[in-house]
Amino acid sequence: MKIGDPSHQILVVDDDLTSQLMLQAALEAGQFRVEVVDRAAKALDLVRTGRYSIVITDWEMPEMSGLELCQAIRQCDLSGYVYIILVTSHSEPAEIVEGLRAGADDFMAKPFNPAELEMRIGVGLRTLALDTRDVTIFALAKLTESRDPDTGRHLDRVRSYSRLLALDLLQHGEGGYKVDREFVRLIYSTSPLHDIGKVAIPDSVLLKPGRLTDREFEIMKAHTTIGAATLNAALEKCPGARFLEMARDIALSHHERFDGSGYPQGRVGTDVPLPARIVSVADVYDALVSKRIYKSATEHEVARGIILEGSGSQFDPEVVRSFLRVEEEFIEVHRRFTEPGAKLAA
Repeated sequence: MKIGDPSHQILVVDDDLTSQLMLQAALEAGQFRVEVVDRAAKALDLVRTGRYSIVITDWEMPEMSGLELCQAIRQCDLSGYVYIILVTSHSEPAEIVEGLRAGADDFMAKPFNPAELEMRIGVGLRTLALDTRDVTIFALAKLTESRDPDTGRHLDRVRSYSRLLALDLLQHGEGGYKVDREFVRLIYSTSPLHDIGKVAIPDSVLLKPGRLTDREFEIMKAHTTIGAATLNAALEKCPGARFLEMARDIALSHHERFDGSGYPQGRVGTDVPLPARIVSVADVYDALVSKRIYKSATEHEVARGIILEGSGSQFDPEVVRSFLRVEEEFIEVHRRFTEPGAKLAA
């Protein structure tokens, strides 16, 4: 097998020594860096380090199964995507669907064939190449943040908050909230573009330390339509690109309100795209608990109360319910992505 991409580190999870040795030998022949563990719990700890881009795991293992490992990995707040291949004797359609729902990307039958392994790793590498796109998106979004150094790591926090909310809706959202794992991945990638239109806002408005005049506020509000127009221009070159469609919807509508009193279009309720409703909560929460040149940081409990008070008026009540279920994770994200010396009071 000649895959030859040593930049990707692979984690093999299998409690059977023979399977471990066979997989390790085949992968090392392809010049991959490989680590092997015999328990899913050990594997989960290693995945959380962010060093592994591909996980090959047996389905049937003691204590924690490969299926449960898939689910646990998808719940982790990781900086990059982890491609998961389940090695299994389960081949019934219902079992495959179960594996996909748990978060597996691909399946490989036992006993595995080295040529098939090469093919499936190749598919994984093509999927992981999309992370290059995500890095580019984030770099573009950073252009806006760089003009306002007071925002700190706002984009890191907002995309992490957005992913937490989307993951919760995936688990608990009702019928009208169509969230799948690709949605979760895309909102993490595209939410940093929510304020991309601010690149066109004059410094005199964007960086003003005091209250904006009515005229200045109208100028500031234009960042939504400017951002959407910029992303629409990209969409004309790549029609149907889902990540651009989501980015445009977020840029345009993240200041809409559930009761229709927001801007720029005054959309009401679920007419506001779901990604924008999610980012709205994430963005407002971060603005509240973060220090700015014109305000001090708000304590978490105060911010929580403001989010709750806005349920049904400013915010989608279902997204607010998600916020309440994951608020401890919000606190942890803020702590992780806050500049040294800044604190969030819980």
